[in-house]
Amino acid sequence: MLNSEENKRYESAKKRVDDERGFYTHLTFYIVINIVILIINTNFASQGFKNWLQWHLYITPILWGIGLLFHGLKVFKHNFIFGKNWEERKIKELMDEEDTQDVS
Repeated sequence: MLNSEENKRYESAKKRVDDERGFYTHLTFYIVINIVILIINTNFASQGFKNWLQWHLYITPILWGIGLLFHGLKVFKHNFIFGKNWEERKIKELMDEEDTQDVS
């Protein structure tokens, strides 16, 4: 019994580490690729900083950044919005509310 619980805890911790590693890999690619894209798409030698004001340079970093944000929320907030334990927590919360109303 104890060994089974220990294995479950180990698997849960391993999954958590894998999820975090995946997020940090995603973040690294986001930073590197977006720097390369900005360097390639800006012609600083001929136009200076004027080219940095073009909106299309920022579409990829913004949209990808939104995806990265949700990835981070999923990894670091286990119960993000309607996560695994949301239903159980909500049921317990509603039952506790009913108990306090019945006592009053």
